[in-house]
Amino acid sequence: MRIALSTSVMQRGRSGVGQYVLALVRALLPAAGEHEFTLFVLEEDLPLLQFAAGPMRLVAVPERHRPPVRDILWHQAELPRLLGRLGADVLHVPSYRRMLWARPCALVATIHDLAPFHMAGKYDAARMFYCRVVARRLAGRQDRIIAVSADTARDVGSLFRVPATRMTVIPNGLDHAQFHPGPQALARGAVCARRGITGPFFLYVARLEQPAKNHARLIDAFSRFKAATGSTWRLVLAGGDWHGSETIRERVRASPFAREIDLLGFVPQEELPQWYRAADCFVFPSLYEGFGMPPVEAMACACPVLSSRAGALAQTVGDAAGLLEPLDVGQIQAQLTRAAADPSWRDQLRTAGLLRAWQFTWEATARATLGVYLRAGAREALPDAVRPPWGVDPHQDKVPTHSSAHGARATLDPTWGGTPSHFHRDRTT
Repeated sequence: MRIALSTSVMQRGRSGVGQYVLALVRALLPAAGEHEFTLFVLEEDLPLLQFAAGPMRLVAVPERHRPPVRDILWHQAELPRLLGRLGADVLHVPSYRRMLWARPCALVATIHDLAPFHMAGKYDAARMFYCRVVARRLAGRQDRIIAVSADTARDVGSLFRVPATRMTVIPNGLDHAQFHPGPQALARGAVCARRGITGPFFLYVARLEQPAKNHARLIDAFSRFKAATGSTWRLVLAGGDWHGSETIRERVRASPFAREIDLLGFVPQEELPQWYRAADCFVFPSLYEGFGMPPVEAMACACPVLSSRAGALAQTVGDAAGLLEPLDVGQIQAQLTRAAADPSWRDQLRTAGLLRAWQFTWEATARATLGVYLRAGAREALPDAVRPPWGVDPHQDKVPTHSSAHGARATLDPTWGGTPSHFHRDRTT
C-alpha cells in the first residue's frame, strides 16, 4: 500500500502534535518494508525526520508554505495533485487543522482535541472560525478519524457530527527507551545545578499559555501553599512562550515567592526525562486536554503526579495520580500541601504511575494506526468496539465504548490495552 503523511503541523517539533508525528513515524519504520511511505515535510523540518530517510521517501515542501494560511492553501490546492501523481492509496493528516476537502485517495486524520469548542478565545477570531466551522465540514470528508481518547471521540461525534463507525480511538504512545526511571541525584546534577535549583520542587511542563494551561491558578495555589506552610519546596515551570505568556510572567513577578518560582523556557525533548527524574512531584493543572502526554511521561520516569481531571486527563491518568480540580485554587493548594508533607503518598503515586505508563507504547499505537490505513484504503468496515484500557479489565475484549451523539459506538483498536505482563501480545478479535 502507498501511504502518505503530511507533517507540516509539526511546529518544528516543539508541540505535542509535533512529538506525535516524530514518534509515530519512527514506530512505523518496521512497516516500511511492506508498504511504501511518503512524508511531505517542510524544508526546515527535514533534519528532524532524517532518521526516516531511506526506508521512507521524504518530499520537501518549500518553506514559503509554512505560514498557516499558505499551508492550508497548499494542502487544499497542491497536495491533492501530488497525491494523484504518487498514486497514493491513503493520506494521513495528523491534525484536524489541515484536513483535505478533495479526495484523491482515502483520507485519514488524527484529531487530538477540540479545544476551541471548550475554551472561548483560545485562538484569534480567524483561527476560531476555521476550527469551529471549516474543520467541521472537512471532517465529514474523511474516510477515517483517529481520536487519541474516548473523550475526543465523543467530541468529534457530537461537535463535528462524524458517525462513530468512521472513528477509531488510538491513545498516544510513549517511548520507554527515553522515559524511564533513573537516579534523582544524577538527574539533578545534569539539569538543576546549572540553573541554581536546589531542594525539593514541583514541576509543570506545558507551554506558557494562559488561560488554557492554567498557570495563573497554579502560581496562586503555590503562593498560598508557601505562605501557609513555610515549606522549602520550589515551583519549576518548563515551557516556551505562547498566547498569554506575559500574563503568566506578571503573575510570577507579583507572587511574594517569586524567587522560588523558576521559568525554564522551552526544554528540548531529549532533556525532559532528566527534569522528570529530578522533580519531587509533577503537577498538571490544565483546563482541557484531548489526551495529556506530560503526566504519562512523568509517571514513566517514576515521578509522582498530580493531574487535572479536565477533558481526557481523568481517562489518561486513571487511578495513578492525585487529582486536581483545575478551577479550585484551594483544592490545588491542598494537594500541593499533601504531596509535600506525605512521602508515603508520593511513593504510592510513583508505583501506580509506573504501572500506568506501561499501558502506553508507540509500537502499539503504530500497529493500530497502520490497521486504520489498511481499512481506509480497502474501504473495509470497522471492527466491533472494544473497551479502552483505562480502569477496566484488560482481558475483556468487546464491550461498548462512549457513544456518539447518534448512539453509534466508536471503535477502540483491539490491539490496544493491557499491562506490562501482556501488553505486547496482539489481541485480534
